[in-house]
Amino acid sequence: MGFKPLYTKLLRQVKLRGQSPSTLNNYGRSLAKLALYFKKPPTEIPDEKINDYLILLRDKQSPSESYFKHTVYGLRYTFRLIGRDDRAIRLPSIKRLKQLPCVLSRDECKLLFATPKLLKHRILLCLIYSAGLRIGEASRLELKDLDFDRKMIHIRRSKYGKDRYVPLSDLLIKGLHKYFDAERPVRFVFNGKDKHSKLSVRGIQWCLRQTVKEAQLTKNVTVHTLRHSYATHLLEDGVDIHTLMQLLGHEHVQTTMIYLHVAKVEKGQAHSPFDTLYQPTPS
Repeated sequence: MGFKPLYTKLLRQVKLRGQSPSTLNNYGRSLAKLALYFKKPPTEIPDEKINDYLILLRDKQSPSESYFKHTVYGLRYTFRLIGRDDRAIRLPSIKRLKQLPCVLSRDECKLLFATPKLLKHRILLCLIYSAGLRIGEASRLELKDLDFDRKMIHIRRSKYGKDRYVPLSDLLIKGLHKYFDAERPVRFVFNGKDKHSKLSVRGIQWCLRQTVKEAQLTKNVTVHTLRHSYATHLLEDGVDIHTLMQLLGHEHVQTTMIYLHVAKVEKGQAHSPFDTLYQPTPS
């Protein structure tokens, strides 16, 4: 009792601020579990009880680091939403780990893209890498977003609510035409169970997990690893950090600068790294 009005208020605020639907899902789920545990909405739970719950998450249930963060961030968001900044401040701070991203080498990328037996899966993974797509962007991508004449991809409703354009690889255009001839998608580039539904995020994750397993890659590869590899390879190809920031759709250049730790930067023209992936390396 009392959770639904709070969730409705949270939903309204997320929409007004133009935040990602995943923000609402992550905060909503963590707050719902907290409410179910105490059988009352989070705003009615004393600070001491909340701290006990957070300790329980840390020590006994051993959830993922992201779930612990979503619980703390969700509580902080909620308290500020109802005008209780004092309670938000008393929540534990989250220490940000400065970990370098996992990046695939160019040979590992080639192995990964050659592994899937289905053409659809090969094109899916190649497109995510070649355009630096987030997993949600790949899932939502529609046929109308591909401009073969201008060789551009229109990415809509990105993480920060902004659209952006990225180059479409010449090599991938050939693969897409072959894929379209075989699969005949209607609306989404990658459809789900029927021609009119999109391939789900879980479906993309499953595809990558199976491919990584079959390719026998030992790195901890996720779909976002392809985006990290895209950024790193572009830097190594000579694209400057500000151009890369725009291609990735980052809000702040500081977010993009993490790739400077894994690649050398020289200025160059924006392009898709898929075009240079299969070029012979100089001896």
